[in-house]
This record gives sequence, C-alpha cells and structure tokens, in this order.
Amino acid sequence: MMSVICQSLDFGRYVLDHVACGCSSNTPLDRCAVRSYVKPCSKGRNTRHQTRTLICSRRNIGQCRVFSTTQPETVLNSNSQPFLELRKEPRTPISSTNLFEVVADDLQKLNQNLLSMVGEENPALVSAAQRIFGAGGKRMRPALVFLVSRATAGLVGLEELTVEHRRLAEIIEMIHTASLIHDDVLDDSDMRRGKETLHQLYGTRVAVLAGDFMFAQSSWCLANLENLEVIKLISQVIKDFASGEIKQASSLFDCEVELEEYLTKSYYKTASLIAASTKGAAIFSGVDRDTTEKMYEYGRNLGLSFQIVDDILDFTQSTKQLGKPAGSDLAKGNLTAPVIFALEREPRLKEIIETEFSEPGSLEEAIELVKSRGGIERAQELAKQKADLAIQNLQCLPEGVFRYALEDMVTFNLERID
Repeated sequence: MMSVICQSLDFGRYVLDHVACGCSSNTPLDRCAVRSYVKPCSKGRNTRHQTRTLICSRRNIGQCRVFSTTQPETVLNSNSQPFLELRKEPRTPISSTNLFEVVADDLQKLNQNLLSMVGEENPALVSAAQRIFGAGGKRMRPALVFLVSRATAGLVGLEELTVEHRRLAEIIEMIHTASLIHDDVLDDSDMRRGKETLHQLYGTRVAVLAGDFMFAQSSWCLANLENLEVIKLISQVIKDFASGEIKQASSLFDCEVELEEYLTKSYYKTASLIAASTKGAAIFSGVDRDTTEKMYEYGRNLGLSFQIVDDILDFTQSTKQLGKPAGSDLAKGNLTAPVIFALEREPRLKEIIETEFSEPGSLEEAIELVKSRGGIERAQELAKQKADLAIQNLQCLPEGVFRYALEDMVTFNLERID
C-alpha cells in the first residue's frame, strides 16, 4: 500500500492542513475527486486539530476513506500510532446532492434570486412562480453553468465567479422552467415531478402567460448582460424550442422517422439549452475559442445522452417513478430512440402504431415489442456513445473537483438506466 501526503489543501469552504491517502493506486492525489464529507471550518473557533473524513474517489477504483491531520510526522514515524485508517469501499451510485456539493453555495444563492427575478407586479404570476420554483428539481442546468464557470475560471486565473456567470445560471433556469410550463400545456400533462401541473391548478390561460412572462423576463435579463455572443447563443435556444415542438408535432405516429431526425429534435428540445449553458459559462470566463467550443460539445453530447435516457425510462420505469404515466410518449405518437430501433426489427410494431392504439391493449403490446426487440438495449448503447463523447470534450479542462463533477454528471445520467 502506498501513502500520499499533501499539505495545505484548500477545497473551497474546507481547508485541510494535511491529507493522506493510502489506497494502492499509483494515481496522484490531485487526480482524486475529494468529496466534502467534512465539517466546514468555523470562524472564531479552533478547529485545526479536528480529524475530518473525506471520500477520495479515484477514477475507476471505487472509493477509499481519507483522513486529514495537522501532524504529518505521525505518518512518517513508523513507531507511532498511525493516524490514517483506510478501507476500500464499493462504488455507490452518484446522487445529485453529492454531485452538486462543490457548487452548493452557488445554487443556494440562485434559489434565493429566482423569485426576485419574477417581480411582484402580478400576484397570479408570483403565486405560480412560487409553486414552480418550490417544486424541487435538481437544478442541473444552472449547476452545469457553475461547474463549467469554476473549471474554466482556473484556466485564466479568475478567483471568483463574475456577476455575469451567476446571472447566466438564473436566466438558464428561468428559460428551462418556462419551457416546461409550455410543454405541459402542449402535451396536456396532468403531473410534473409527481405534482399537478400549473395549467391543472390555474388553468391554461395563466399557465401560458406565466411561461410567456418567464421567457420575456429572461430575455430582458439576457440583454442586460451586454454580451452579443451570449445573447445570440441563448436567443437561438428559444428558437430551437419552437422548432423542436414543430418537428415533434409534424411527425406523430410516423413510423418512417429516422434516427437522425430524432436526434435533431432532441437537440432542439433538450441539448440546445444545455450546450448554451456550458458554452455561455466558458465565454464569461474568457477562455480561448477552442475550449469554449469543447464546452459547447460537452453540453450537446450530455444533453443528447440525457434525452435518450429519459426516453428509455419512459418504457422501463413505473408511473410512480416517472411522475407521469409510463409509455406516455408512445401513447401520444412521439416515437423515440427505443421505438425507432425496435421498428427496424418488428413489422408488427409499425402496424400497431399506425392504428394510433385504437384497439384495446394495443399500447401495452407495443411497449412489450419495444422491450423484446432490442429497442431498449440499442438506445442504451446510443446514450453511452454520446456520454463517451462528452467525457472526451472535458479533457481540455484542468483536473480538479469541478472537472470531476462534470464527468460524474455524465456517469450520473447513465446510472439512471443501470
């Protein structure tokens, strides 16, 4: 077993005087994503001599426990009682809570600012906004903004995020929320994240106006950033949303739809916003053009992989897990990757879909055919291909907790279908 000692490490809110990792890997400690399973240092109290526990997540070997100390000589003196107790632990699934821990403070500030962006001019919109932003959700898109912002800031010597970084994250979340409101109206969805949708509670009129207002407010905030490149980038996203909805509406129950058409629609509806989030963050960090484009490609590939996984879950999870009826996309005629792959092997599936499930039990039969004809497995392969590309796009970033969190985001997405 090899021990590695590093001195005076500062992990954002956590300062470690000495860290020792005794796992058998030859990988240097700075190649580890050291997770913050420690208590923050308290001002005004002497906490320097407390032992703090972290989880050192080395690539490809699972996890080991890491302990910090203020007395490195104890590990060098073979006759003394060792302070380091390490035990290999099996890799556990990544949770969104741990995934975003390194930007937890950034997300907390964002949550506080979102409601203030809505304003208080219209009580109905304020009430709707409070329900929307209080409904939960992982805040994945703004978290990506913060992670890329902090990872790229290190390339140019920025010590703290700019006002533009933070405002971009807020704009992205508001645009995403507005798109969900409109999606629910268009799809006539009753549930979102296990709760009643806005138009079910307040009516279609209020829901549409709430979505419109959020798009308008986010556009106003975007213009005030006074960065033409980012304004064009985010404005294109809003256009892409509309293009994606039109493409989807014009191809319902169309068994001739090809995989590339599906990927284009998925880009418009999902990946475009994620790609704009990551690229916009890099632009505000002031990094070079090549890095900025790599961040765009990372967001694009992650977004496509994310949408493919969502479409797989529509067949593999229960109504309770999904927060909406299982197989709902297929029932509405929206043919996703698992269906497109299964159609290549099963003529019967085409016959059923073209009847628009008019016969009793036909939807259930179609779902079983998608599962039994390899649709799920081939869609999983496609999601993994996009995920691999996303990981490759991150190689331009400096190694550290922010890059590892971006890598873990890719893994977290795939683990949803493991």
